[in-house]
Amino acid sequence: MRTLKYVSIALLTFILVACGSDTKKFVKSPIDTLIKDMSNLNSFVIILYDMDYFEDEDAYKHQYQILKDGVDTVTSEITPWYVVSDVLFKQHQDDMGMEVASKKDGVVTKAVSPAGYSNYVGNEKYGHWQQRSNGGSFWAFYGQYMFMSSMFRMSMYPVSRGYYSNYRSNYYGRQPYYGHNGARTYGTNSSYNKSRTNSRWNKRPSSFKSKVRSRVSQSTSRKSRTSSRYSQSRSRSRGGGSGK
Repeated sequence: MRTLKYVSIALLTFILVACGSDTKKFVKSPIDTLIKDMSNLNSFVIILYDMDYFEDEDAYKHQYQILKDGVDTVTSEITPWYVVSDVLFKQHQDDMGMEVASKKDGVVTKAVSPAGYSNYVGNEKYGHWQQRSNGGSFWAFYGQYMFMSSMFRMSMYPVSRGYYSNYRSNYYGRQPYYGHNGARTYGTNSSYNKSRTNSRWNKRPSSFKSKVRSRVSQSTSRKSRTSSRYSQSRSRSRGGGSGK
């Protein structure tokens, strides 16, 4: 039993050394921090506004847009850049321009959805469905909330009732919604997002983006394998055996 214990300790030490700096670079999710900081609010939205890899700092970073509901208005602010873990960066690498968390009527969710879909589109407090001449309908904000139509670029990418119904019926609270029938209407690689010219990530060349994606994939895969080996070693240690 004692020998097995020493072997387990030695294996754990090897794993920690093998992880190197990755083990030391634990980064708390800024999304969780923002949610906690706004716990007094009844409703808000957190959008992944921008992302990038800062080579001089060897750091993955996110920038968020925060929408807060007031009595008669909605305020918007852009946060500073936050350092994020490689795991969080990979998790949301396809979600730029989309909601990554929201709170509605006191209930928090981290479901990924197009900007505005969770709290504002479909909410009759902010607008209504307007009929098209061809029989379809699209979402239109009331005059006092018209800035959200501009912010969500709905003049170029109007939200049809069919798209929204598909989101509510098949994706809401369960999985990210990037567009109708698998189309990439929203997200990092969509034309909706790429039309933003003030984004650091959008200004990066394709070769840089590919390198970052490869780098973060390798890093998270290495951590996953290390975690698996550690779990197996703990399992064997707890299982024990008959020693002398």
